Amino acid sequence: MIALSSDAVQFLREMVQGQGERGLNLRLTVLRPGSPLAECDLAFCPPGTEMVSDLVQVHEGFTLFIDHEVVPFLEGARIEYEKEGVSANLNIIAPKIRGKGHLSLFDQVTALLESEINPALASHKGMCRLVEITEAKEVVLQFGGGCHGCGMVDVTLKQGIEKTIRERIPEITAVKDSTDHDTGENPYYA
Repeated sequence: MIALSSDAVQFLREMVQGQGERGLNLRLTVLRPGSPLAECDLAFCPPGTEMVSDLVQVHEGFTLFIDHEVVPFLEGARIEYEKEGVSANLNIIAPKIRGKGHLSLFDQVTALLESEINPALASHKGMCRLVEITEAKEVVLQFGGGCHGCGMVDVTLKQGIEKTIRERIPEITAVKDSTDHDTGENPYYA
């Protein structure tokens, strides 16, 4: 079951009733469960679109339908509504949605590179790709673009990339660079 604060229940009830559609409810699911790109999706659930396999939570004024396939990823999840001054936020806290899931270690690292690390490197016209993960669970990367030949690549690797990967995927023991930086033109800084 998903825990909802009393303020969240009130907000969601008012939101559903404000649509003016009889029998309208809510559906909660997880997009890309088990990956670093996972995110919760809360949407209206019109009458007749609920699934027989859904987990059902009845609240005053609405029903929350939860996609049965993502229930394990929502263990310990809660929905809170916070209002401070003129701003308000509905927060879905789901600590297990980015869990290991079905993704291999290689796929987890690749997803993290694509979702967070490469977009940051792109601001310097750089990128990296995963070459391999060794038996000792060391990530081996190859840099390209503005990172190929950059004098700061070691700092980026140790203080940025390795720190991020090891925080998000604790099984990883180290991150190494296989790039021959002597052949790089360092186009970003030229």
